[in-house]
Amino acid sequence: MYKRFLFLVIALLSIQIGFSQSIDSLKLNNYFKSLDLNNKFMGSIALLKDGKIIYTHQIGFADINTNKKPNKSTKYRIGSISKTFTATLILKAAEEGKIDLNQTIEKYFPSIKNSKLITISNLLNHRSGIYNFTNDKAYYEYNTTAKSEKEMVAIIAKADSDFTPNSKAAYSNSNYVLLSYILEKIYKKPFSDILNEQIVKPLNLKNTYLGSKISLTNNESNSYVYLREWEKQTETDTSIPLGAGGIVSTPSDLLLFSEALFNHKIISKESLTKMTTIQDNYGLGLFKIPFHDMFSYGHTGGIDGFRSVFGYFPKEKCAFALTSNGTNYDNNKISIALLSTIFNKNFDIPTFETYVLSSEDLDQYLGTYASPSFPLKITITKSNNILIAQATGQPSFNLEATNKDEFKFDQVGIVLKFDPTNNEMTLEQGGGVFKLTKE
Repeated sequence: MYKRFLFLVIALLSIQIGFSQSIDSLKLNNYFKSLDLNNKFMGSIALLKDGKIIYTHQIGFADINTNKKPNKSTKYRIGSISKTFTATLILKAAEEGKIDLNQTIEKYFPSIKNSKLITISNLLNHRSGIYNFTNDKAYYEYNTTAKSEKEMVAIIAKADSDFTPNSKAAYSNSNYVLLSYILEKIYKKPFSDILNEQIVKPLNLKNTYLGSKISLTNNESNSYVYLREWEKQTETDTSIPLGAGGIVSTPSDLLLFSEALFNHKIISKESLTKMTTIQDNYGLGLFKIPFHDMFSYGHTGGIDGFRSVFGYFPKEKCAFALTSNGTNYDNNKISIALLSTIFNKNFDIPTFETYVLSSEDLDQYLGTYASPSFPLKITITKSNNILIAQATGQPSFNLEATNKDEFKFDQVGIVLKFDPTNNEMTLEQGGGVFKLTKE
C-alpha cells in the first residue's frame, strides 16, 4: 500500500555464486544488533531452505509504550504482500470453475469505467487502467474509518481511467480491493473466512488472518516512524484494503505459505505458471526479484509504519521474509544481507556515525530544488538542527548528516549532496544521479 519515493528492487551484478549448506547466523545476529542499537529497524525476519525454516530473529519493540519486545510469533501487518494471497485465492477459484480469468467485471462493478473491457486477469496483473485510490490525497482523510463495499466501489469508480485496459500496466491497489469483493461474491462469505478456509487452515498457518484493530494482547505489533525518536502511527482500517493490504502475518508463516505455493500444494503448476508470468514487470500477485544471477518471486508491502518483503527462489528451494513495524534504514539493504547469508556471500555490518551540525549550519541548504530531467521538486526545510526533505506530493522525511554538505535517508537509500556556492543539490538513489538547482 505504501507509495515509495522511487521504486527499488534487490539487484546486484550478475555473478556466479555457490549455495551454502550452512549460514553464518552469528554474523547476521551482529548485523541486526547494530541496527537495533542505532534505532534503524524494528521487526522480524526468517530464512527457509529445502522446506525448513533455518533462521528467525526479532529486534526492537512490538509496543514502545510498554517496552514489549517481539518474539517469533509476533504478528505484523504485511501490506501489499496480501495481494499474493488474494491472487492465489482467485487462481484457486478459477480452478474450481467459480470464475473465468478472461471474464469482464461489468456484472460485478457496472459503475467502474471500462468495466466491459476489464477482465479478472487485468485486475490481477495491474493492466486494468483503474486509478489507484491510495494516490488520492483524500485517502488519508478517511483511511482510519471503516468503509463498506458500496462506499469503496464509489470511491474507486469516481476516478477517470488511467489508460485503455490491457494497453500497459500500472500498479493500483484498487485492482485487488475489487478482487477481494469478487471473492466474497462468488463464495458468498467474508474475505476473512475465505482466506482462512482456503489457505490458512489447510497450511496450518497459526499467525495469518485478515487484520482488524491492532491487539497487543493477541501478540500483534503497533507501527512506528522514526522522527528523532519512534512515533506511533495511526491504523488504516482493514475494511478498506482487504486483500490489497489488510492481512496480518509473520515471516515464518509467509515462508510456509510460499513453500506451499511454489510446490503446488495450494494451486496447480499451471496456475502457478500464470502467477509467475511477468508482463511489464508484473505477474499475478508477484514480482520477479533478482539477486546476482538468480531470481525469486515475491512481493513487497507497506501500510502505516509497517514494511515487509518476501521472495521464494524456485530453483534453489529457499526463501526469505522480513516484516517490520518501524524502519529508519533501507530494508532493501537488509534483504541483501539476508540473501547474502543464505547464499554464502560476504556483506558488511553497518556502522552509523553522525556528522553534527547546528541549526544555523543548515540555513544554506534551505529552499526548493528542481530540474527538467527530474519529475519532482524537492523542498528542503529544517526543524531545529534536523534537515527535512519533501518531494512533490510525497511525505516529508528527516535527513541524517553524514559529512560536510552530505545527507542521507537510509529508509529508501537516498543520498543528497549540496553545493551551496552554486545553489545545486545532487540526488543519488539506486544507481541514479540527478542534479537539481535551487529555484
